Amino acid sequence: MTNAQTQGSGPGGKRRIRLGYQMPHFSHAASPRELFPSVIEQARAAEAAGFDAAFVMDHFYQLPNLGAPEEPMLEAYTALGALATATERIQLSTLVTGNTYRNPAMLAKTVTTLDVVSGGRAVLGIGAGWFEFEHIGYGYEFGTFTERFERLEEALAIIAPMLHGQHPTFDGKWYHTREALNEPRIRDDLPIMLGGGGEKKTFGMAARYADHLNIICNASELPRKMDAVRARCEENDRDPATLETSFLAFAIINADGDRARKLQADLSAQQGGADLSDRQFVGTPDDVAEQIQRRVLDHGVDGIIVNMVTNGHEPGVLELAGKALSPLVHQDQ
Repeated sequence: MTNAQTQGSGPGGKRRIRLGYQMPHFSHAASPRELFPSVIEQARAAEAAGFDAAFVMDHFYQLPNLGAPEEPMLEAYTALGALATATERIQLSTLVTGNTYRNPAMLAKTVTTLDVVSGGRAVLGIGAGWFEFEHIGYGYEFGTFTERFERLEEALAIIAPMLHGQHPTFDGKWYHTREALNEPRIRDDLPIMLGGGGEKKTFGMAARYADHLNIICNASELPRKMDAVRARCEENDRDPATLETSFLAFAIINADGDRARKLQADLSAQQGGADLSDRQFVGTPDDVAEQIQRRVLDHGVDGIIVNMVTNGHEPGVLELAGKALSPLVHQDQ
């Protein structure tokens, strides 16, 4: 049995993402030299706890709701390549790659190289890009909302064929390729995951190009979002059951439920008193499992990706999360 068939596999060995872990920041290490060992520890802990995939963010500055811009932020694909050599089974991806940061043919090459290095464990997570501040800082063109989605559609028209063993020639408004090669590959079905909440543009592109859609929204919006997913699939003559879905959940899990709620209050205060409860799942492992089942999975979402910003890096927390959440999404394995 190959690595690509050992964890999170569906019928025929096709891999799925029913339980993912997103690393939200790299600020807990005491020094830069200690930073990456702590990242490896998290990825290995997630793997041991039964998570299907580990994700890093594709950003150059820390996000405003998580910390100051100058807080540590690793370049995503360099970090994932290193994690590939430190793990064995867990899938590796970004949540999600900002399309505006890379030439699409080069991105296809990059994620395919990650797939080779990891033995078939790469997933291309991709979105239109949204963080204008770091575009300005790094000199990337930000453009309008419409332009960013035009670019994403063109990028996917190049990337998808390259991942599937084709040599696309493409002349678009934003991108151009001429019989673009992508060798070596170890498979022709490297998954594409779109991330976002746009019911028309993002969900429509997911129906046309993606294997997986990570839905980013408030939990109370999920019934409408799932209706929109089904509608976009039907418009594109696709069976909705073939588009795997997940929800990005902000989880605060602690064996002591009062401690978890204290962490939630501290996080809210850090973010200016913002009410984040519609995207948060807080309490003991059993509390969080019940909330995720009722607020997410009962609406037809296939899986969850948890962002544990307050304490995911602490020893034992991912083990608690995996034991509580894996049975919810892995019943058929």
